[in-house]
Amino acid sequence: MSKFKSLTTAFLLGILTAIQPAHAELNLDLTAPVIEPMPFAIPDFVDEGGAGDYAQNISRVIAADLAGTGLFREIPREAHISRITSFDAPIAYNDWQAINAQALITGAVQASGDRIVVKFYLFDVFTGEPIDEGLQFAGTPATWRRMAHKVADTVYSRITGEGGYFDSRVVYVAESGPKNQRQKRLAVMDYDGANTSYLTDSSSIVLAPRFSPSGSQILFTSYASGFPQIYLMDVGSLGVRQLEQQDGTMTFAPRFSPDGGTIVFSLERGGNTDIYAMNVNGGGLRQLTNAPSIETAPSFSPDGSQIVFESDRSGSQQIYIMPASGGEAQRVSSGQGKYSTPVWSPRGDMVAFTKQNQGRFHIGVMRVDGSEERLLTSSFLDEGPTWAPNGRVIMFTRESAGAGGSAQLFSVDITGRNLRQIKTDGAASDPAWSPLLK
Repeated sequence: MSKFKSLTTAFLLGILTAIQPAHAELNLDLTAPVIEPMPFAIPDFVDEGGAGDYAQNISRVIAADLAGTGLFREIPREAHISRITSFDAPIAYNDWQAINAQALITGAVQASGDRIVVKFYLFDVFTGEPIDEGLQFAGTPATWRRMAHKVADTVYSRITGEGGYFDSRVVYVAESGPKNQRQKRLAVMDYDGANTSYLTDSSSIVLAPRFSPSGSQILFTSYASGFPQIYLMDVGSLGVRQLEQQDGTMTFAPRFSPDGGTIVFSLERGGNTDIYAMNVNGGGLRQLTNAPSIETAPSFSPDGSQIVFESDRSGSQQIYIMPASGGEAQRVSSGQGKYSTPVWSPRGDMVAFTKQNQGRFHIGVMRVDGSEERLLTSSFLDEGPTWAPNGRVIMFTRESAGAGGSAQLFSVDITGRNLRQIKTDGAASDPAWSPLLK
């Protein structure tokens, strides 16, 4: 059994009885033009038996999750006046108000055998009220980071009104070796770079991994046969099978439909590249575009009714949208430069893309009709955006200039704020975010 499967299947989630209702005012308006990070305090969680380092480590991961969004600012523990020594002890709100904390997160951890239980409260310091309810998460020692991410997701959602994204994973291409002999293999990690495991060896070049909507499968392109072909991997068993092969063709840039039943991809035959679809279990191949240009990088809308893709039919790479069954496509990009790798937001309201203009590469977003284009980054080479499950954060590849430059993963908020590098064990590219884990 793979490490990834054990993490996802071993985890158990429980919700305790809600505590007394409260009229909380603790919130962040993410539509405001300027957002001042909310100060929060999170003392080390209380060890209620056998927790050891888990109590401190879990609280530290929660703090890192929240602070890493750029929307929250942790008040250092050395500034705390009160000390939390019991999970159910009364809160000295005046002490937390004195250090200007707006939110307070307290918790406790119990560990016994192969089971860890984490419980926590979120308090509005200035109203002197707990927020809505107390929660409990239970799992195994191997899933302690998942429990921390779930606590952080809950806090994030309570305060922002948005869905969380911390309890998710990212599949990517781990790179090693010099540029002219680069070795590439598939790897998967927590969204923050922790818990990395490798899914393939480096015997062949792999590209463009994509999670299924359930997170149980991964599509990717491999050069194992000497030229690009699409493969499907079962995440639990790491079993791999090649998609139905068409003689004399190359297949690449695959992506799942929202229901996971269809795969859309590019197929090159006789020097011409078009977009095709087929059933995930094989068969049902159908051609969606038919043009003498290059059509690639298809991505479904969340409702499955449309596909966004890139094409050079107008003379340069641009973004188009067509019905999921194929047919007439409408160009939506209109700015200067070349547009590529479009990806539809999970919310359905935006498309993220790569843009090349005046010698610089950018990650950008636009409305699905092409309006309100906004460039979020600018560098020597930024490419390949992927959306967080809540549609508010984008991860992408950034490659530095020069012979010794290497690819790394970065993330940025859709406002263009909070650009951050994701820590990986080495060079990394082609990230693809999973849905929230079950």
